[in-house]
Amino acid sequence: MRPIHERLSGRTAVITGGSGVLCSAMAKELSRQGMKIAIVSRNADKAERAAGEIADAGGTAVSVPADVSARDSLEKAKDEIISRFGSVNLLINGAGGNHADAITANETYEEDEQGPFFDMDETGFSSVFSSNFTGAFLASQVFGKDLLKAECPAIINISSMSAYTPMTKVPAYSAAKAAVQNFTMWMAVHFAKKGLRVNAIAPGFFLTAQNRELLLQEDGSLTDRSNKIMAHTPMKRFGKPEDLLGTLLWLSDDSCSGFITGVTVPVDGGFMAYSGV
Repeated sequence: MRPIHERLSGRTAVITGGSGVLCSAMAKELSRQGMKIAIVSRNADKAERAAGEIADAGGTAVSVPADVSARDSLEKAKDEIISRFGSVNLLINGAGGNHADAITANETYEEDEQGPFFDMDETGFSSVFSSNFTGAFLASQVFGKDLLKAECPAIINISSMSAYTPMTKVPAYSAAKAAVQNFTMWMAVHFAKKGLRVNAIAPGFFLTAQNRELLLQEDGSLTDRSNKIMAHTPMKRFGKPEDLLGTLLWLSDDSCSGFITGVTVPVDGGFMAYSGV
C-alpha cells in the first residue's frame, strides 16, 4: 500500500481523459490521498462510472463531459469544476489516443502495400494532434489561470516512449507525443517563477482497452509487435496501471518534488535504457 501524502488532502485534481484505464487508476489513487477529483472526458457514461466508483469508495469526485480539442467545451467544464470545488491545484493532461487514418500498414515502405504513407489522410493526423497535443495546450490555457491562484499548483502531462524514438506505423501519435514532451519543458520554464511546476510521465507499454487487440492475440498470446516489445523490455512484462502511481504521487506532492520541473519520467520497465544488445 502506498503511503498517504498528507499535503495532497483537500486539494483538487482535474484529469482529462480521466475515464481511461491509466488515468482512472490515477484518479482513484489521488482520491485515496484525500484529493477532490474532476474527471473530464468526452465519454460521459464512462466518466460518470469512474466518478461513481470513487464516490462508492468514500471519495469526492465529479464527472464533467468535455472535448479537450474545443476551448468552449473546456471553459464550460472549468466553470462547473470551480463552482463545485472552488479551486484547481493539479491538472493531469491525460486525454489522447490514436486514429485509424494515421497508421501505416507496414513498418517500412513497400511499393505494393495497401494504405501506404502517401495515401494517409491529413484529417487523421489532425485528429491525433488535436486530441494529444492541442488538447493539452488548451486545457493548460483554460485551467492555467486558476492553477496560478492555487496553493502549490502542478501540471502533469502524459507522454510516451514514442516521444523519444518514434514507433513504427504510428507517425502522428509519435510526433504528437514528442510535441507534448517539448511543450512540457516550455511551460516549465514559462511558469517557473510563479511556482507552477510542469512535468510529464512517459509510460512504457501498458495493456489498455485501446491497444489490447494490437498487443494480444484472441487466445491471449503475444502478437508479433508485442514480442518485439518484450525483447526490448528488460523487465519482460507489460506495465500495470498501479506502476504509474508512485511517480504520480511524487510529482504531485510539492514536499517531495518541489524543486523539480520540466522533466519527463519514463515508467517503462527499462525499455528506454536497453540498446538491444
